[in-house]
Amino acid sequence: MSTSETEPQEKGSISSLELGQGGEIVDASNLPEAPDGGLRAWLVAIGACCVFFSALGFSNAFGVFEEYYLTHQLKGQSPDKVAWIGSLTVFLQFLSGTIGGPMFDRFGAWVLRPAAVLYVFAIMMTSLCHEYWQFMLAQGVLMGSVMGFLQFPAMAAVSQFFSKKRAAALGVVVSGSSIGGVVIPIVLSKMLNGSSIGFGWSVRIIGFITIPLLGFASVAITSRLPPRTTDFFVWHAFKEPKFVLLTLALFFMLLGAFTPLFYIPTYAVSKGVDPTLASYLLAIINAASTFGRVIPGILADKFGRLNTLAFGGFTTGIVIFCWNRAETTAALVVYSIAIGFTSGTIISGGSAAFTECPKDPRDLGTYMGMGMGLSSFAALIGPPVNGVLLSKYGGFSQVSIFSGVMVLVGGFVVFATKAATPKGLLGRI
Repeated sequence: MSTSETEPQEKGSISSLELGQGGEIVDASNLPEAPDGGLRAWLVAIGACCVFFSALGFSNAFGVFEEYYLTHQLKGQSPDKVAWIGSLTVFLQFLSGTIGGPMFDRFGAWVLRPAAVLYVFAIMMTSLCHEYWQFMLAQGVLMGSVMGFLQFPAMAAVSQFFSKKRAAALGVVVSGSSIGGVVIPIVLSKMLNGSSIGFGWSVRIIGFITIPLLGFASVAITSRLPPRTTDFFVWHAFKEPKFVLLTLALFFMLLGAFTPLFYIPTYAVSKGVDPTLASYLLAIINAASTFGRVIPGILADKFGRLNTLAFGGFTTGIVIFCWNRAETTAALVVYSIAIGFTSGTIISGGSAAFTECPKDPRDLGTYMGMGMGLSSFAALIGPPVNGVLLSKYGGFSQVSIFSGVMVLVGGFVVFATKAATPKGLLGRI
């Protein structure tokens, strides 16, 4: 191929030619197609599911921690101050993906192994905490930072093995966080509120549960494609309207989508529900979220990944608006099922939507890491802002209005993203 023929490609949206590990030229158009199944592909998917069970599943249980902290170690602290611990964890787990995703694209799945060790270490350090600053360092900073080096390489690896069924596969993978969000809150709440084990050993037991899961994931997750050797970040992504608008859409969605996970146990206790039962509502949300991540993922491959993400944004925003109308135990259970199913679409749908951006599958981890990492600033801002609203007004009306509006705005931005594609607003994308 002549120089004049390759120059337009080098200046385009992606590089079609790259140097391989041995210095040979690797043509992105000649890369083998994703198998979309098979033993190796599903072992990678199961390993990634174990990662999400251990990492995001633990993060989804923060509502149990917040309710416990406010009545024990951090009694006397304001809800918004305690919420900073959980919001910092969520923020850093996505922000660190801006490094974890590109590292997978360049170096492969080995990045998971040291991250798995550090993650278990962070859980054990959390079990030893007593002061606010200690929780911030162990549970907020260390745990959150390490999660990005687990989750984003796992999602990128699965995306390499699946193409036509990618959204469905990612839905199955991310559903691991929902299953973890069912098991961990129930086990943790039972140990904290219904036994004499104490906080330290309750958290350590959760840490011991994650060890075999992360061990299996470290062996099972592999990369299918040769690493890329171009720039660490894909800077030209910021010139692509689809990528920029998707990042903005997910930012608005994350401002409000995590609010029920943080505050529904506190809300339930304020309505006279027993603290243990209130913690079970978090498990119900995550159980419903399992179906909310798998079913829309399957539909996304048929009806379009952006369409599914927009639908998830609209329905989640509407359900959040109805939060304050759930005033009895039965109503709270029904509400938890509804918000769990609808909000489950956002994380799995967001990661699947970002896979629409790169033309070279070796850039999948980088695109997902950069996009979700930048949008994660919303996860840092949202829960504390809602905590301030709760402290100032003493009720959840303002919390539901703020969160619902933000998620709805995100849904509209996804539609704007569709307008920036060749298929337009009515396209199946």
